[in-house]
Amino acid sequence: MAQGSIHGRLVWQELTSEDPAAAVIFYSKLVGWHARPNASHPAYTEFGIGGSQYAGMTPLTDDARAAGVRSHWLAYIGASDVDSTVATAQQLGATVVHAAQDIEHVGRFATLKDPQGAQFAVFKPSGGGGGAAAATGKPPVGSFAWLELATSDYEAASAFYGKVFGWQVMARMDMGPAGIYLIFGADGVQLGGMYKMHAERTSEAYWLPYAEVSNADAAATVATTGGGRLVTGPMDVPGGRMVQVIDPSGALFAVHSTAAAPAPSKPAGKPAAPKPPAPKPVSAAPPAAKPAAPPAPKPTAPPAAKPAAAAAPPPAAPAAKPVAAKKAAPKKAVARKPAAKKAVAKKAAGKKAAAKKQGGAKKSAAKSAKKSAKKSAKKASKKSAKKASRKSGTGKKKSAKRAGGKARRKK
Repeated sequence: MAQGSIHGRLVWQELTSEDPAAAVIFYSKLVGWHARPNASHPAYTEFGIGGSQYAGMTPLTDDARAAGVRSHWLAYIGASDVDSTVATAQQLGATVVHAAQDIEHVGRFATLKDPQGAQFAVFKPSGGGGGAAAATGKPPVGSFAWLELATSDYEAASAFYGKVFGWQVMARMDMGPAGIYLIFGADGVQLGGMYKMHAERTSEAYWLPYAEVSNADAAATVATTGGGRLVTGPMDVPGGRMVQVIDPSGALFAVHSTAAAPAPSKPAGKPAAPKPPAPKPVSAAPPAAKPAAPPAPKPTAPPAAKPAAAAAPPPAAPAAKPVAAKKAAPKKAVARKPAAKKAVAKKAAGKKAAAKKQGGAKKSAAKSAKKSAKKSAKKASKKSAKKASRKSGTGKKKSAKRAGGKARRKK
């Protein structure tokens, strides 16, 4: 896509609202826009600051409401040839929501759904205006600085829009548990991001516009006090702060504020790793304002809530350094008091005496047993000898008696 060409530029954003009067008050306070009717189409409201117009608003018709359409924002992407762009998109799987149509003094447009179901419009201003090239630097307050796609398949969506508008993948940011955030752009300028939406929040793909404000935190307060509610943020993203809100009629919207550039300073040591580039460039200057389109078949309305993974989360605080466990100090020996020492010594002496006494008793018992055994043995021996002697004497007497008898018989 050549610089200066309108093809693929983010040229316009349009709000369809159930309560246009409330929307005028809400967005004038949130973004700082003025609201005024289009000169050629008074029913169509233009939002802008000073002489620049950035968005438009059309009332939600009864027919659209009956078809189930609710308040929502619609992104208009520039096309050098609307009909050719629609034909290419259809060949790649897109469906036509509203066929190409001319609007007097404004231009030609068509509304489509991409293959994953996200709705968008293509637009060429009257006279074939070339459109301004995307600028670099800080976006003007009130302009649209970013366009974000929540989809079921961001890689397939990236391939689709790349073929239709010439967008290129410029970076893939790892968001941890939230997955990959794909940043797309053209001619070296970042235009927006794509990511896989959370199925538990919504099953319908959608585009979300980000308008530039001076202070995202202040805008969050304005949104809640003005009848809206916060969906995500305020939170840090690369290059600044962002917040996503739902307006009083239920339309999802986001704002961004650019961080002030830090004063240059000499690094004290090794320089820190560079942060990812701030994905918030200025969009191209918008073409002539676009009036309300005729009622369209039921388009995809944005969901009531937006997953928090849409933007880069604030850097996680560094993990606290674990405190080293203190080494237990060795216990000091407690000096015993004199009385305690004496008691211990006395107790020890008592134990020694008892042991000695017990030993003596054992020795005495053994000696007594030995003496008794000796005495018993002596007595038994003496008794045995006496018995043997008695027996021997009896034997002698018997022998003598027998001998005497024999002698008498001889005589």
